[in-house]
Amino acid sequence: MNQKKKQSPSGEIRQSQMLSTFGPGSMVDLPEHSVLIGGLNHWQGYRNQPIYEERLAARVSELLGVARIDMYAPPAAEQDPSAPRTGVTAFTFPSWFVAQISDVKWQAKSGKEYQTRPLLPWSRLVKGKYLNDNKKKIPVVPVRFVQACLNGHISDIDWYHFVNPDCRSNCPAPLWLDEGGTGNDFADIFVRCEQCKKRRPLSDATIPGRNVLGYCKGQRPWLGQGALEECIARDKDVPEKNRLLVRSASNAYFAQTLSVISIPDSDQKLKDAVSQVYEDFLKYAEDADDIGKERKKKRVADALEDFTDDKAVWAEVQRRLSGEQPKPKSIKQVEIEALLSSPDEVGEDVPEGDFYARTRKIKDLPPVLASRVERIVLVHRLREVIAQVGFTRFEAEMPDIDGELSLEVRRAALDVEPTWVPAIENKGEGVFIAFNKAAIEEWRNSQAVKNKGHELLYGFNQWCERRKIPKDKAHFPGLPYIMLHSLSHLLITTVSLECGYAASSIRERIYAGESGYGILLYTGTSGSEGTLGGLVEVGKRIEHHLATAIEFGKLCSNDPVCAQHKPDNTQEERFLHGAACHSCLLIAETSCERRNEFLDRALVVNTVEELGAAFFPDQLG
Repeated sequence: MNQKKKQSPSGEIRQSQMLSTFGPGSMVDLPEHSVLIGGLNHWQGYRNQPIYEERLAARVSELLGVARIDMYAPPAAEQDPSAPRTGVTAFTFPSWFVAQISDVKWQAKSGKEYQTRPLLPWSRLVKGKYLNDNKKKIPVVPVRFVQACLNGHISDIDWYHFVNPDCRSNCPAPLWLDEGGTGNDFADIFVRCEQCKKRRPLSDATIPGRNVLGYCKGQRPWLGQGALEECIARDKDVPEKNRLLVRSASNAYFAQTLSVISIPDSDQKLKDAVSQVYEDFLKYAEDADDIGKERKKKRVADALEDFTDDKAVWAEVQRRLSGEQPKPKSIKQVEIEALLSSPDEVGEDVPEGDFYARTRKIKDLPPVLASRVERIVLVHRLREVIAQVGFTRFEAEMPDIDGELSLEVRRAALDVEPTWVPAIENKGEGVFIAFNKAAIEEWRNSQAVKNKGHELLYGFNQWCERRKIPKDKAHFPGLPYIMLHSLSHLLITTVSLECGYAASSIRERIYAGESGYGILLYTGTSGSEGTLGGLVEVGKRIEHHLATAIEFGKLCSNDPVCAQHKPDNTQEERFLHGAACHSCLLIAETSCERRNEFLDRALVVNTVEELGAAFFPDQLG
């Protein structure tokens, strides 16, 4: 009874949000504070929920350059008052505040009147409030503006130095924030020093080429006081320049995450089976016929029972004989190979395990779809694991079309010395549509598609130039990916009307590599069930939804403006879009794996422009 009562938390955030919007290093407005979420070294109670996924853990270890990495779910709120405390430490940020005074005006020499409020650091507050000349305590709010760099470092702006470069940072003179109009135009926001009468517009900090805010000092306040690192610009041997950043801006924080569908690797099963009998029986085989002869021995037959293809077994034996190490598969390659090898439906199968998929029988498809759709797989159960490996500011760095993050990508660290990363697991269901390789290759080789490809590639190059991304680090995803991605968005919109899930809860996974072409639409939640069965039911008549989606893509309510958009249009600056807008292809960013980029419905079906680059003809019958 005499124990000290635990202090209640300042706010609560969902576990899944700790990997996206509100991860380590992000700025969050709590009911009474503005804070910076602490790094992993400031999390307590996370070891209660370990998450296991070997493929993902191995890839994260490679990205972070450590021998071994563990994965844990973000700490959950502890309901037992006697249990050790769990949670995430957050640091007050920024440390500059604006007093809530609304009736003070200041008149410039031009005659224009500005609303003016005191701008002061935390050290000059009295019990968290501003003490005016009448000794009255005035509430304060955090200033909206901070500075950050492309390496993710962040810090307070030295406001005294901003107003007057000759001034010391500990100047005792009061500062004032003058705002004209609504306060959203930087040219109408000024910082003014009462003593030296200097006054400077905030817009000066946004002029390209000028180093108004100085060079970054590598500050990482989310990792704790003094957690500095050397800040180097991408193409120079000098630090990055600080940039003005609005705390609540959408470009203030981009979580870098990797996700995998927990799928058994079919190759690993083959390797394990061969390992059982390799030394005693298969090591001396000379061709695939010898493998068939060895199968007559009971021990070999038992070990290779699940593998009827002697050529596949012989290929594995050859690899071992040559001493060649297996080439590591990308995240998506393992997934599509497992989906394409899913067995056929047999009676009333009972789903079991984390991954359960069955190939649906295809019959009575229209000829056009039959020549393009190769396989439809109903995924009754799947488990998705998502891990955060870092974050960026100002520009998002996404995985490539194989689901991989580049080792060269600049990412801000989640911990000083990472030994674990936060992860969550979602369980759900889905439907997978595989497309015929030959049909896609024939389509991409047509002249109309090549012409469209040149337009999209030129727009992509323009986008890279604007962001100063080197050509050797820029990877155009290719026309098959853009076509499948666009079709996926059309399908999500169509399917959500019937499956019982909201469109924002359906996610996509696009496969466009050497192993095959396909679209996986899936949904999942962090609960134990995670499925309503709606997507599987939709998959049983997916050809109907496919035809509806294709019909929907022909006309947009913004046509002909939407259909006539050119990716290289410098006035619109939508360099990664062809015929795509909010009325036809753009969906919730939680659903899209590419943040609504690389879209063009003209590659799926003919629009009002009739370019002839469509994968599907106007008539499907």
